[in-house]
Amino acid sequence: MSEKPAGADIPEETVGSQVSPVSQGSSVPDMSPMSSMSAVWQSSPPGSIYDYIQVASFALGPDGRIAQWSERAAELLGLTAHQAIGKDPVEAFVPPEYQETGHRAVADILDGREWTGLVPYRSPQAPNGHGIAEVYVMPAQDEGGKRAALCIAVDVSALRGLETDLASSQAVFGQSPLGFFLFGTDLRMLRVNERFAKVFGRPTEEYRGVTPHDLLPRGEADRLAAALRQVLDSGQALTDMPLMGQTPGSTDRRRWSVSLYRLHSGSGRPIGIAGLATDVTGRRRAEQEAAGVRRNLALLNEAGARIGTSLDLETTARELLDVAVPQFCDLASVDLYQGLLSGDETPPGLADGSAELRRVAFASAVSDGPVAFGDICRVNTAEDPKPIQVGEVHRYPFNSLCAHALRTAQVRVVPGRDGSESLEFGAMLQSTLVVPMVARDTVVGLAQFSRTKGSEPFGERDRALAVELAARAAVSIDNARLYRREHERALILQRSLLPPGDPEAAGLDIACRYLPGNAATEVGGDWFDVIELPGHRTALVVGDVMGRGLRAAVAMGELRTAVRTLALLDLEPAEVLSALDEIALGLGTPGGSHAGARAGSRARGRQTADDSSDLTEVYLATCVYAVYDPVTRRCTFANAGHPPPVLVEPGENALLMEVPPGMPLGVGGEPFEEIEVELPDGALLALYTDGLVESRDHTLDEGLQALRAALDTPDGADGGNAAAGSLEDVCDHVLSTLDTHHGEDDIALLMARVQGLSAESVGDWHLPSAPQSVGRARELAREQLESWGLDGLVDTTELLVSELVTNALRYGEGEIRLRLLLDRTLVCEVWDGGLVQPRRRRARDTDEGGRGLQLVGLLSAGWGSRRTPLGKTVWFELALPDGRSSGPDSVEALLSLW
Repeated sequence: MSEKPAGADIPEETVGSQVSPVSQGSSVPDMSPMSSMSAVWQSSPPGSIYDYIQVASFALGPDGRIAQWSERAAELLGLTAHQAIGKDPVEAFVPPEYQETGHRAVADILDGREWTGLVPYRSPQAPNGHGIAEVYVMPAQDEGGKRAALCIAVDVSALRGLETDLASSQAVFGQSPLGFFLFGTDLRMLRVNERFAKVFGRPTEEYRGVTPHDLLPRGEADRLAAALRQVLDSGQALTDMPLMGQTPGSTDRRRWSVSLYRLHSGSGRPIGIAGLATDVTGRRRAEQEAAGVRRNLALLNEAGARIGTSLDLETTARELLDVAVPQFCDLASVDLYQGLLSGDETPPGLADGSAELRRVAFASAVSDGPVAFGDICRVNTAEDPKPIQVGEVHRYPFNSLCAHALRTAQVRVVPGRDGSESLEFGAMLQSTLVVPMVARDTVVGLAQFSRTKGSEPFGERDRALAVELAARAAVSIDNARLYRREHERALILQRSLLPPGDPEAAGLDIACRYLPGNAATEVGGDWFDVIELPGHRTALVVGDVMGRGLRAAVAMGELRTAVRTLALLDLEPAEVLSALDEIALGLGTPGGSHAGARAGSRARGRQTADDSSDLTEVYLATCVYAVYDPVTRRCTFANAGHPPPVLVEPGENALLMEVPPGMPLGVGGEPFEEIEVELPDGALLALYTDGLVESRDHTLDEGLQALRAALDTPDGADGGNAAAGSLEDVCDHVLSTLDTHHGEDDIALLMARVQGLSAESVGDWHLPSAPQSVGRARELAREQLESWGLDGLVDTTELLVSELVTNALRYGEGEIRLRLLLDRTLVCEVWDGGLVQPRRRRARDTDEGGRGLQLVGLLSAGWGSRRTPLGKTVWFELALPDGRSSGPDSVEALLSLW
């Protein structure tokens, strides 16, 4: 039979290939013929390509009817053996329109012809009720020698599906950008695609039969073999398994990501392991770069939080190393210029990098103490290999890398040395970064970062990070240096504007305290002063410039100087404040006091019209000025808007003195009043600024009441008051009792206990305006000094008293008054009713007079004159003999006049 079945649309196909009885999906190792035969005849679980194509077989007898029927035929064609055997196959399976052609084909087969073709058949399992089978008919003979046939049938749709699956698998395997590979059950490679071969760097044909140990280093190969065995045994897939190795002919380390899954036959039998391999070296490097960037950002964030928390240079250097070790490096050190540490502005040798440096910090994650890790650049290292200790001052030679880095402000890399050179720790270093610490275009020091062998060498990103870390620390160090310099200057300014710690005054015990509101700068606008006036009188001053900081301190200094100058003119307290008010109006203006008054008036006029007016150049201050005379025990007060003084008399409660408050200095145009109060011996006078009694927590009245209460019981004992305790203890008690730590304003406290001059220390006489008064004055002065035991001052005092009384007779008016005062010095005063002030002049060689005041100036410690309500007073002062100096020689002084 050679005819095709009826139906022109059914192509004729034949099966020309033979199928091996061994499954093509299994791995069969090379075997000898005998072992191969034994393996073929072994009993094995079903499973081959026949499982996919479902081959059915049946036999035809000599009569052309079905003689045998297989179970596969029953599954394929939908008829049981009982239904099929003995039936005409054409009538049983072929549709009616094709039956005639089918009978001719069966006749040809029974005539001994082979036939292969497509045969339509009815099938209840097919979607449309019939299908097409590819039939291969082979002639045969029965036991009687009659013609028969053996038929093999395969459903065409199953073949087409298998063909499609194979084509798809081949396309995926051969054209995929991923590396595919197949391992057999013996863990040997069966097949790889071109991408896999390219990834692992070998031709495709070299992979068949290789094992993991032929592809990877031992450790990685063991890991892959274990993973293959695990997947083959458990059937659980393994994804993204990392592997590392090298491709043939390359020294670069590669990284691969491998995923594995088990393969099964159609019956479910494991036949191997499939896998995908991807080269992730670039991705891994990108991940490492990203991780490095994240790590650096985290390190910089930590540096921003931890570096610069203190204005101390050494602390800042240690904070830098705390951040860098061990997160960034294994060892690190910081050297700062010794000149900068000592406060020099331009240390010698700074430009060429060879100036002295001090090692201020060192940190190590691999040693307990300093090592010579980066000190290979310092002077005489070969002769003295000892490491630089923290606190040690040293130099780097001009030609060294460290000096070059300091000179050029450029980072230098010091590579590690061979361990065979020496046994010192430097041979263990991988590399060292020498980083100059630059702040505001100025190199302040040098930071060194080192990594030991086994760590990654420093890269470009590490260099940039090291520069950033050093720069941040350098700015903080420079800020600390600048702060220290400005702080020292501010302290010098503040201390120069305040009186010494233990001021002295005639007839007064003095104690004082100053607490700046800003503990960082310790400068402010509060001030106090104790000024010695002629006649053993004393001026007590307490003032407060509105504002804080250095600007207020400068204004305070100007006002304090002005107060001292006005005090030496011996003006009344109200006159001093009036003149000081004019001076305050002129502060901050180049035109002087009158221009300042006009500017202040304009500014005050704009204040109500425009709240945004800039009044920063308007200086306002409060001040209380008191003058105490220890002879009369009377004190005169004048106040310019300042809190009132507090007076504590022995056995009495503290009270606020009713001094007219007046307007603050700098307002201008308002007169000041003054009062005079007699102070008993032992009374205590307290002058202070508003920072002591005023804060956000309480009102001014409450603060004044608290101050009075503190002065009433300075030691906490009942019945005592400030007049009875130690003056220093009273100050401490007041400051500890009141809220002096609010930090809102400066605090100045000046306390004075009255101890007037006794009558034995005063000599006071009235003399007529007659020539005889000159001799009488000398006699009185001699007698008084002899009674005081000051015989060594008698001659000088007689001479000077004679000169002053003579001038009073010649140029003065009315009665003459002579007064001698003994305290820490001897003061002589001559009073008269004239208003003409004495003026010292230089006499010519031919003049017979005009040398009296010159003589007074030569022989006395000081002299001067002042106006009084009834005339003037001329005075001189002599130092008391202390046994160490004899004082000026009167004879030499007289000779020096000619």
